[in-house]
Amino acid sequence: MDHMIYTALSGAKQTLERQSIVANNMANASTPGFRAELSAYRAVPVNGAGHQTRAIVAESTPGSDFQTGTIQTTGRALDVAIDGQGWLAVQSPDGSEGYTRGGGLQVDSTGLLRSNGQAVLGEDGPIVMPLGAEDVSIASDGTISAVAAGGQPNARAEIGRLKLVNPAEGSLMRGEDGLFHIRTPNGQPAPAQPLDDTVRLVSGAIESSNVNPTEAMVAMIDNARRFEMQMKMLQSADENDQKANSLLSLS
Repeated sequence: MDHMIYTALSGAKQTLERQSIVANNMANASTPGFRAELSAYRAVPVNGAGHQTRAIVAESTPGSDFQTGTIQTTGRALDVAIDGQGWLAVQSPDGSEGYTRGGGLQVDSTGLLRSNGQAVLGEDGPIVMPLGAEDVSIASDGTISAVAAGGQPNARAEIGRLKLVNPAEGSLMRGEDGLFHIRTPNGQPAPAQPLDDTVRLVSGAIESSNVNPTEAMVAMIDNARRFEMQMKMLQSADENDQKANSLLSLS
């Protein structure tokens, strides 16, 4: 009877793990630039003495869905959306270079340009905006210009240029910080990517999440039903075990 118990137990455990992935996607359905995380089941043979006649299920995350989201116009000067392929380079918490599609940029009290709390990188490091700068604009190539505080409207100055990169999607891996990083064989931080002049921005707009809320909700219901089925299998295994013990006690 242990065959049935362990098979159902592994299925229930992995169903819960998949449910957590779907729930995270659902929670980020309105997060600008978010990329849905994919999940898949795979059969894992049980190794041991004798023939390999049993297998358990394992949940894996093969990657992310890199399909682009919808570009929504906001009219805000510091909102940018990447048109097509490409990424915005930011500084991750550990100091390495990370990549995001979240284009809702903010300027903190020190003038540092940030995206979701992370410092936005330019060609020469983090971009610092002049305090009190007016009429800020971001061109399609990432060039930031503004009028100095108290300056003439026609006296615009170039502040810097956003670092836009376009690494191969297969080399990207989602990190625990929520950013994407270049996948390396030894797990060490990869060298910084070079600026890609072909990446273009849409100013005054934000890219929405590529999560489909309807599909995510259906997946959550499906996982709940699958978990319920696994629990019923465990209950049936327990009932069969009790009946077998009763028959043995009468013999």
